[in-house]
Order: sequence, then structure tokens, then C-alpha cells
Amino acid sequence: MGDVGIVKTQYYTFASPPRELVLECGERLGPITVAYETYGRLNPSGDNAILILHALTGSAHAAGRHREDDRKPGWWDPMVGPGRPLDTDRYFVICSNVLGGCYGTTGPSSPNPATGKPYGLDFPVITVRDMVRVQRVLLEALGVKRLVTAIGGSLGGMQALEWGVLYPELLSSLIVIAAPGRTSAMNIAFNTVQREAIYMDPAWQGGNYYGTPGPERGLALARMIGTITYKSDESWTFKFGRVMNGQPGDFFRLGSRFEVENYLYYQGRKLVERFDANCYLYLTKAMDLHDVSRGFSSYEEALSRIKCPCLVIGISSDILYPPYQVKEIADIINKTGGRAVYKELVSPYGHDAFLIEFTKLGGMVSEFLKAITAEKGGGIYAQRRLGGF
Repeated sequence: MGDVGIVKTQYYTFASPPRELVLECGERLGPITVAYETYGRLNPSGDNAILILHALTGSAHAAGRHREDDRKPGWWDPMVGPGRPLDTDRYFVICSNVLGGCYGTTGPSSPNPATGKPYGLDFPVITVRDMVRVQRVLLEALGVKRLVTAIGGSLGGMQALEWGVLYPELLSSLIVIAAPGRTSAMNIAFNTVQREAIYMDPAWQGGNYYGTPGPERGLALARMIGTITYKSDESWTFKFGRVMNGQPGDFFRLGSRFEVENYLYYQGRKLVERFDANCYLYLTKAMDLHDVSRGFSSYEEALSRIKCPCLVIGISSDILYPPYQVKEIADIINKTGGRAVYKELVSPYGHDAFLIEFTKLGGMVSEFLKAITAEKGGGIYAQRRLGGF
């Protein structure tokens, strides 16, 4: 097994006026630039592609390094490369930054062609469905005719589901990880508090903070809140327990900190260094609006459109998207005539497990893709294997 080596982020622009993209909200947006990376090669028939879909603060840089001296590779590097679960000797792997992002794809921090200044709050409200429609245009431009699978966790899993509902004819399979088919009230509550932290920072300036440091404290606090939801009680206890920073005499000082507090402040600072506050607002709002049944008569009708084999993975200790919300997707797909296998990733790491437990997750993904390949070859053995890989 090996990595993909040095990679380069590429860009594709479309929807220039007067052919702007009409968003779900009814507004028109264009031109739209999409940042993306590819690994491996597309075959002549254009049907060996895998689409990776990233989570909230992710980017198109899923694997490899941009420079030899990069400290870290892409965010899902252990999953992508020769001999790895998403095997680049076999597959043409694509990852693009989502619409509304701040890593090269058009979003609130991008220049508004009407003013030459960043969109800020003039950027229209977007949805997960809008993100997927943009990805569809990118794949057409790259010559992709059919996907082996669309795979993602969290916000990426939401996108994968929308792919299954919007473009079932283009998918040979689907892999949804730690994501619901519709965002729950509790999830909306978590996101609301995070957005409020940004709004209440005076430096946010109604979204017109570009050219200044911006709402650093508000964005950091939002990330701290979000980070709490990404872990589990077990993982917090194992990693930090009740260890306190400082000297014994500091114990009864109001400003003294437990190590878990230091970790949260650290995570907040890290995000401020790399992410845009307005993008955080828009993307969490898109997650709140996520509901694959919008535009259909029911949740069941929407999921019934997914006819390709599906692997649905929940995480045992996930408090953000508990396993029952994820398992429900597989249950409904099976009840409405589709084929879904539910697997549970047993891990103490909470929601973050899909970014940590690469050996366990990679094994599930590899076995599923092998089963899909065997089924494509036909035969009773292949059909049995898909149901119980």
C-alpha cells in the first residue's frame, strides 16, 4: 500500500451569467468556481470514479501532500491510495470543496462579481442539495459517466444521500457514514448556539468584517461548542480525565483550567486560523435545512429512489448523530425495495471516529466495494456476499 504522493488542487468555473445556477432558495448564483483534487485515472468508459464528500470544515484536499515538506497529508489520506480502501490503482477518486466553502469553491468569502468585494451576507442561502448539483456539473466536466460510489461522513454523508436521491441512475453504490437523512431538532439546537456565538461577537460586523481580523472569539467559541458534540464521554475521560493545568496553588483560582478546557481553546484557535466565519454560518445552516424528503411526499418516498446497494455506517458512541438516526436510513431503504446494509463502527471516539478509526472503517469500505465488484460479475455467491459481507 502507498500514498498518492504530491497532489495539486484544481479549479473549474461554470454558471457564468446569464446561465447562473438556480439554487433551491430560488436565487441565481454565478459564476461558480469549484476547487477539487483527483487521485488515480479515469478509465475510457468513465465509470471507475469514486466521489469523496467532506464534512463541515473539510476541503478538497483528501489525500497526499501539496509539498514535500507538508507536516500532514490530506484529511482522509489513510483511506486513499494504491492498495488502500479507495484504491487509486483501480479507481479515479475525486474530492471537491463544497459550495459555500472557503477552500477555493465559491462561498461567502468569495468576491461578488457585482461589487468586487466578498459576498458576506449577500451570498444566498444554500442547501446540501445545491452542493450536490454543483458536484454533478463538475463530474460531467471531468468526463465521469457513472460513480462506483459516493462516500462521505457527517455533512459528507448528507451529500452522499442526496446523490442517491437526486441521481440514482448515476450510482453503482452508496456509502453513508455518521449522517442522518434529515437533521434533528437537537442537531439544529447545537448549530444555532454555534451561530449565535459568531453573531454576538462585535467584530462580526453584520458579516462585513473582511479586511479586519473578524469575529475570532465568536468563531473560536462556535468551534469549541461543536467540538464537544464530536466526542464521547468515554473519549473525554480517557484523554483528559480531571487533570488540571498549572500549580497546586492554582486549584481555587477562577482562571485555572482543566486540560480539557485547554484542548477546547486550542481547537477554537486552530479553526480561526484556517476558516471563514461566514462560511461556518452558511454551512451549518445548510446542515439544519438538510432533509432528503423536501420536495417529495414523504421521507420514505425520497429514500425509495435509492436502488443501488448501500452501506450505511453508524458510530456506537456518536452523540451528534446517534446510531438509531443512521440505521433508520438503511431500514427504510430496505422496506421500500432497495438494498442497504447497516454496520456499526464500535469506537469510543464519538462522531470523530470516521476521521480516526481508519483500520476499522477501511475494512468495512473495502469489503463492501469487493462485494459490489463480485455482484457486478453476477452469480448466486455475489448476491449472498452483498447481504452479509
